[in-house]
Amino acid sequence: MNVRYLALLVAGLLLGIGSVNLSAHEGGHHDDSPVSSASRTWSVAADGTHLHGTFVCVIDGDVQIRRGDGKLTRIVINRLVASDQAWIEARQEEIQLLNRHRDMRLVMLNRPSDSDQRKTPDAKSMPAIGEHFKPFERMLQLRWDDDFFYVGSNGLPEHPMMIGIRAWQQQVPIPQKYLGDNAWRIPLHPVPAKNPMSTKNDFLRGAIALAVNGVPIFNPLNNRGDDAFLFGELDQYGGHCGRADDYHYHIAPVHLEETTGDCNPIAYALDGYPIFGYQDQKTADFAPLDSLGGHKDASGNYHYHAQKTYPYLNGGFYGEVTKRDGQVDPQPRAEPLRPALRPLRDAKITGFSRTGNQFQLVYDVSGRKGRIDYVVKENGSVDFTFQDPSGNTRTESYQSRMGKPYLPQRDASETDVDLSHHSPSGMPMLTVTSPAFAAGSEMPIEFTGDGVGQSPPLAWTKGPEGTQCYALNLWHTPGPGDIKSYWLLYDIPEDVTRLPANARGIGTAGYNDKGHTTYDPMRSKGPGVKEYHITVYALSENPDFASTKVTRDELLKSIADITLAQGTLDYQYTRTRTGSWMMIAGLILAGIVAIAMWFRKRRPTPSVGLPLVQT
Repeated sequence: MNVRYLALLVAGLLLGIGSVNLSAHEGGHHDDSPVSSASRTWSVAADGTHLHGTFVCVIDGDVQIRRGDGKLTRIVINRLVASDQAWIEARQEEIQLLNRHRDMRLVMLNRPSDSDQRKTPDAKSMPAIGEHFKPFERMLQLRWDDDFFYVGSNGLPEHPMMIGIRAWQQQVPIPQKYLGDNAWRIPLHPVPAKNPMSTKNDFLRGAIALAVNGVPIFNPLNNRGDDAFLFGELDQYGGHCGRADDYHYHIAPVHLEETTGDCNPIAYALDGYPIFGYQDQKTADFAPLDSLGGHKDASGNYHYHAQKTYPYLNGGFYGEVTKRDGQVDPQPRAEPLRPALRPLRDAKITGFSRTGNQFQLVYDVSGRKGRIDYVVKENGSVDFTFQDPSGNTRTESYQSRMGKPYLPQRDASETDVDLSHHSPSGMPMLTVTSPAFAAGSEMPIEFTGDGVGQSPPLAWTKGPEGTQCYALNLWHTPGPGDIKSYWLLYDIPEDVTRLPANARGIGTAGYNDKGHTTYDPMRSKGPGVKEYHITVYALSENPDFASTKVTRDELLKSIADITLAQGTLDYQYTRTRTGSWMMIAGLILAGIVAIAMWFRKRRPTPSVGLPLVQT
């Protein structure tokens, strides 16, 4: 038997052995022998997940594995545990040794067929959607098959979180395990729905979209049906934590365009259609949006756009989705580690930082500071240290049931990127103040309906370069989906950054909800504290209105694409007891007058021309 024949025989035997498929390995250990075996267990180092299957080949730094069901899977080699990487290295050396035989050129063992190659998701066949997530791939786990693109993440962005929230239920951001079978999935071939579904008063649970940084996006309306942005529940980037300490956005994360560029999607709706940033009315391809917040481009491709007012992003699903229990199904689940807490009255989050796996959140309650420090450990536990505004300290520890956390490697000194000059809408932020009262405090009586009712003094920081004028609006949300406007000014000159009390002759007054072009001092009809807001907008040009009667809605519509920056001053108003008695007295007086008028109308009128009867 010559050497050539012997080499062919050995190669044939090895090919035959490598192509055998046995049932999945049930044990929890690895076969670390470099000798070819029918099936082995592979482990991903980052999250501890396992895959059972036979080795096929190595392509461009990936190992190709044939699972027990016959399907091929690819895994980046350096994502596997060290023992698996060593096994692959030894296997490659074995193959190279065979290839060194005279007249033998075996490129790989168990070479897949042409049909298998078409089904294998390699770097060259990555779907286009994958390119939109690649700027954040260091934080993500990306994979795909014929039907879906899967995004694994821990749900945490690289920017600071929670800062600016003034309606807080004491949640903090904890890494979630949106990994493996619990990863986000986006249809690669979205199908237009026969009956598109709206997200208004529906889909109030769970996510409706996924940002390209791996952070889920929930309905802009919270689970009570309130606008989360207007109710002060969101941070500088439009996000907050749910009751499972799961961070998510509620409005379009347009700040991501600083990384992706303004011509790429910032998110994908869970129906598979992309979400882009704000429209530019000056571009040649501008087209109005439909009721779902989207439209088709010149090639007939549908997509959504971010908007500066409700619904902020996709207002429904143009594509097919399955709804179950009030949310899109299926979708990843978050893991609540600790009990949900009650809202902390008057608290405002003022700081958040992260260094490696250590987090700190700082908040303020009526001028007193509180703090939460917590550490996410490798074993999946989270240790908390709570220091309340009274100075009391307590510690708590909770253990995850879903395994160790996914925390992509970061330099020990690496901290979150701070874009705190942005507002939740993603644009630069103005700081609005008043010399008469502090942010979050009570409005002095002279500026309310209980006093003389004059407009308050205001000041704001100068707008960014290109600012041509300012506009402002005083508004209040008395109920879900309801906004009342009390004061509207626009065409305020660019060099004006303050207004005196009872301002006159500055800018142009618009119409408030009572149909007047004046300041309408608030007169609460119900008991309790109410929150009001004064928002100032820096504009790149004077707005052009479609109507001569400029209301709040008309203003917001007209300035949507010319707003360079904005800022809001929040304050409280409680109707005084004197004001309440005055209101009651006024009602009583009005009742007396109405009764008198009624009796007067019923009183007989003497006939004209008849002589008076004297007694």
